[in-house]
Formats: sequence, structure tokens, C-alpha cells
Amino acid sequence: MALPVLNTFAGNPLDRAGDQRNSPDWLEEQAANIEALSLVFWDGKPLLEDHPDGPRLAWIALSHARDLIRDGDRELFLGLWKGVPCFAVEFEGAADPATGPVRGLGAFTEMREAAAVLSGADAAMAGGAKSLFDWRRRHGFCANCGQESETACGGWKRICPACKTEHFPRVDPVTIMLPVFQDRCLLGRQAAWPAGRMSALAGFLEPGETIEEACAREVQEEAGLTVTAVRYHSSQPWPFPSQLMIGLIAEVSDDDARPDQTELEEVAWLTRDEARAVLAGTHTIKAPPKFAIARTLLEAWVGEEAE
Repeated sequence: MALPVLNTFAGNPLDRAGDQRNSPDWLEEQAANIEALSLVFWDGKPLLEDHPDGPRLAWIALSHARDLIRDGDRELFLGLWKGVPCFAVEFEGAADPATGPVRGLGAFTEMREAAAVLSGADAAMAGGAKSLFDWRRRHGFCANCGQESETACGGWKRICPACKTEHFPRVDPVTIMLPVFQDRCLLGRQAAWPAGRMSALAGFLEPGETIEEACAREVQEEAGLTVTAVRYHSSQPWPFPSQLMIGLIAEVSDDDARPDQTELEEVAWLTRDEARAVLAGTHTIKAPPKFAIARTLLEAWVGEEAE
């Protein structure tokens, strides 16, 4: 039985071929396959095409994509779809390739906008590719000796030719939690967000912390509340640039919330009826976007009453 997919950017349908992609010969065979396909990115934005059922990822023949890019370091092997090799390539530079090399094939769309309209599978594939491309741009040099590193394993590893250190794509764990006290939940607001938008609290795990400890620390730092129990709900790959959001329900000891004015400028306690209104768009508070795990947590807490 397949695991349930609860959050956007999860549920990638591709076979990542984690063992096979370690072989350069195998990768060359996949790239030589006349059926091999490629996604196209520019500056972290996937190329989307219009379709009667709604926007979707634009796939082009890998041979065509390679003619356009001609740089193996800007090519990724994503996996296999029913035996068909799937890759991704990325344009660089200020000029929009949709007005030039890929004219007529679609439009490059910011990932957050794309996530709001793509199917779950498309969003997962695009998000994974974006995270890998972001990692490549940020880790072109060896952290051990400073030499320029080289791509390997279809883009899933970089190797330093000087000291032979191997570097792998990083994933930064983040706790994201909905504090609850009795029959109310807490949302917070950052100053940079659109007017009215509120969301769950969140923060990066630090070295030497458990998930529960990071949750408690962040809730204390941001809202001045003491966590008494932590319950895991689900997780979400978050390609901005490459995080794993660990979704939690956090019970707190009281409702004396005080925003720290650094991470949060405002907090609000909501009853379940008020949270339903937020989700329905009939409240002055604006809910997290549908592709964010913060909304999943709020929906789950609201649904607990019926259960």
C-alpha cells in the first residue's frame, strides 16, 4: 500500500534509480535513449505549458535540451518514469529563454506560483529539481580545500578533484508547529508577509537538538510559550532552497503568548470555528497558501474536533 501524500512537493512519482545513477556508463545509456525527456529551468523557475486541464510541466526531448544548454554541469538526472529517463536542464543569465531558445514552448514561472497550479506529481518533480539546481549553484567549490568541485552521479553528488572529498545535496530540517492550548490554536505573523497573512511558527533545528527540543525552543523564543507535548503530523520537502519541514502539533502550558518582535510581530489565538473561517477565507486573517504545510496543520487541527 502506498504511503499517503499530504503535502505539496511530496510524492515524486519518479524512480530515482539511486544505485544505477552511480554508474557513468549507465547514465550515458539513459541519456542516449531516444525517448529521454527533460524539464527546463531558468533561474530556479520551471517551464510550464498551457493545457486544457490546467498548467503542467513542459517536457522536451533531452537531445533538444542538450543542444540548447551544452553544459553538462547544468544537467540533472531526475529518475525513470515507467522506464523512460527523465532529466532537467537549467538556463542561466538575465535574458528570459522563453523569448529566445524555447520560444513557444511555455513560460517560466516562479516556483511558489507554479506550486499553486501544478498537479501534485508535477510540483514534486519540479521542487526536487529546483533544490538540486540551487545546491549546485551554492556548492561549486569544495568546503574542505576550496577547489572547484565536479558534478557526478547525474548531479546528485559533487567530487573535489584535488582532495577527493565527496559532497552530497544538503537538506535543512525545520520544525513547523501549530501551538495549541485547550480548544485554541496560535498563529503568528512576520512583518514581511502580505497584509493579514498568518501562519504556523517555524524554525531551523540546531546541532545537538532533537525535533522536540527545537520545537520547544522556537515556540519559547518566538511567542514566549512553554511546550509541554509534541505530536508529529507530517513532513514536506520545501524547495526554498532545500528544506524539510517537519510538521508538529505543540501543546503549550498557557495562552500568555508574547511575539518577540524579531521573528513575529503579531500572534493570534483562534477557536476551531475561527480557524474554519480563516480557511474558508471569511476571516480578517488570511490563511497560509494551500501548498504550505502550515495550512495542512491548521486543517488537521480543525478536523480533530469531528474525530
